[in-house]
Amino acid sequence: MRYLPLTQADRSAMLDRIGVSSIDDLFVDVPEEARLSGPIGGLPLHAGEMAVERHMQRLSRRNLAAGDAPFFLGAGAYRHHVPASVDHVIQRGEFLTAYTPYQPEIAQGTLQMLFEFQTQVARLYGCAVANASMYDGSTACWEAVAMAGRVTRRKRVVLSGALHPHYAEVVRTMAKFTDDEIADALPSLQGTPDNEGLIARIDDETSCVVVQYPDILGRIPDLAAIAEAAHARGALLVAVNTEPVALGAIEAPGELGADIVVGEGQAIGVGLQFGGPYLGLFAVRDARHVRQMPGRLCGETVDAEGKRGFVLTLSTREQHIRREKATSNICTNSGLCALAFSVHMTLLGEEGLRRLAACNHSLACEAADRLAQIPGVELLNDSFFNEFTLRLGTDARQVVRRLADDGVLAGVSLGRLFPGVDALEDGLLVAVTETTTREDIETLASALQEALA
Repeated sequence: MRYLPLTQADRSAMLDRIGVSSIDDLFVDVPEEARLSGPIGGLPLHAGEMAVERHMQRLSRRNLAAGDAPFFLGAGAYRHHVPASVDHVIQRGEFLTAYTPYQPEIAQGTLQMLFEFQTQVARLYGCAVANASMYDGSTACWEAVAMAGRVTRRKRVVLSGALHPHYAEVVRTMAKFTDDEIADALPSLQGTPDNEGLIARIDDETSCVVVQYPDILGRIPDLAAIAEAAHARGALLVAVNTEPVALGAIEAPGELGADIVVGEGQAIGVGLQFGGPYLGLFAVRDARHVRQMPGRLCGETVDAEGKRGFVLTLSTREQHIRREKATSNICTNSGLCALAFSVHMTLLGEEGLRRLAACNHSLACEAADRLAQIPGVELLNDSFFNEFTLRLGTDARQVVRRLADDGVLAGVSLGRLFPGVDALEDGLLVAVTETTTREDIETLASALQEALA
């Protein structure tokens, strides 16, 4: 059983037509160090389908899956319990096979779901309007920066040093194409965020200040003070949230003055999924800015007979308007992941979300107290939700690797997130959710104490 649509003669004819001698000539613009120099190691060059399946299954058994070990990984991707009913709903054919709601008369179910999703995100974020979702949190972060530039007509972006480094890297990469000036910094290993240092970097040319809430070290920055300082200079505050469950316990960013709130919705309904697909969330506090939002927006209306209906209200993207007037080139929204988020959020409700958040925080406090008792371990945070940073006094990457070999996924080392920054190499970011048991916490504590002895 094979899928080989082209013969060698077909390939030769195509290469001759476009004027190159080999397929390798098509990749000359890719830096040589980024290209494969030969076959992928560990994979057979040619085999039947069943043989390939067996080989891939053997490789998959080398993974240590989240459910197979005490799990304390976080840093933007969190393990939460997803009710079975979420998967049941999203696998219904009406939702699973639907493409995109261009024809409202035959897509009322999809449009209504997205409308409800937008309402949930807007309420969660404390904002006036949310869009129908983005691809993921990191690209939503960049879209917020681009939007702030359109609103303020400025080109300087101040990034908090405690913004997730992957989000910051996306912003820096995209800014190369827009000539935005990125003023960033490294996080400081102290118990509270350096709000004063961040505020000092805001000037009259700043379009926006980007702050993670809670930040990459698990701390809770003072958004209200940062918002006041940004607005005094005519800049916008962009708040980034990677753990939406936290907003069941801490105040919504929009209520603290954030102008644009973005984040990752993976923690609710979507699951880890080995890194994707994920779900970008995007909302604005002031409805006057709605036309500068990227992506698309579903709205409620009435039809010719006065019956309630739903439509795509706003789609200021390249598929619908001229490229030079588009707010973004995002092609669609993460519809199925948005549905999973919405179903899970509906099952929780406001009270359920608050109870879930309280459970996460309580278990995290227990874990932090227990781990801080280990000789040589220092708890960095003065405050946190379900994620906190430990200082181990030694390279945390080596400790994480040793514990993984022993069957414990201990957390994310700051040396991995910030490679080459010596001051951060002993930091370990530990996440605790409702899926963590007290037995898991004790197993981590024992393994960590032994590794540091």
